[in-house]
Amino acid sequence: MSTVAPPADDADVPRFWRELSLPGLVDVHVHFLPERVQAKVWRYFADAQTHYGAPWPIRYPLPVDERLTLLAGLGVRAFPTLPYPHKPGMASWLNDWSAEFARAHPQVLQSATFYPEPEAPVYVAEALDAGVRVFKVHVQVGRFDPRDPLLIPVWTRLEQTGTPVVIHCGSGPLAGEHTGPAPMAGLLERFPGLQLVIAHLGMPEYAAFFELAERYERVHLDTTMFGTDFTERLMPFDRTLLPRLAGLRNKVLLGSDFPAIPYPYAHQLAALCRLGLGDDWLRAVLWANGARLFGVTP
Repeated sequence: MSTVAPPADDADVPRFWRELSLPGLVDVHVHFLPERVQAKVWRYFADAQTHYGAPWPIRYPLPVDERLTLLAGLGVRAFPTLPYPHKPGMASWLNDWSAEFARAHPQVLQSATFYPEPEAPVYVAEALDAGVRVFKVHVQVGRFDPRDPLLIPVWTRLEQTGTPVVIHCGSGPLAGEHTGPAPMAGLLERFPGLQLVIAHLGMPEYAAFFELAERYERVHLDTTMFGTDFTERLMPFDRTLLPRLAGLRNKVLLGSDFPAIPYPYAHQLAALCRLGLGDDWLRAVLWANGARLFGVTP
């Protein structure tokens, strides 16, 4: 059990991480997108009842400057922008926008993305040369198999560079033709050295994705929306898996999905606290693992 009380609200978050003797938080699952793309994403969530069978009121639909200020006030010291395309021809300009955004904001981990298209190896190489620190892939939104032959040179290069890839590949909150553990297991059989961060701990196929993290040295998991009241209503976690989650302490990273979350940021931290896995587990997840993966210093 943690000896530190969970944060009561967003204003209480700095007290929480300070009492854990942390210098702040590293959140590996934050989105900042070009304005018109962001607006489309928020319109999608406005119709969440149709998509998910439950309302999804976005907690932080704020202008960019206000969102940056809010993250700073929470003590989030480093975070990505995690762009993702839903069709060919988007990835390259999303990467350019994300690189410019990161240059303007030093706390941002420069992010990039890719899509199975002939141009992908070229713009992925360009992003790497430009200093990208993390890629984002969304299998459900992109509607593609991560094993697509067009991506073989991309995965080959990313395995060589060890660049982290945050990948939404579980079947929650919506299943897709290529979601679930089987495509990822196949990808890792071919590229076992990929530095993957499985978003949402692979919900709802938690056990299968835990197995991949246990089997492959460089596979990690992020906590995005995990354990929150919202997620537990839709996709409850089997608490018999808690010992395995405890054993994966050095492979779990804080993720939030800010700003498009239907509850306060503090609730994600409280949900992790109430798992009862202890202060050392929280310290690893909230700071140490992300700081190590991305070279973040206090």
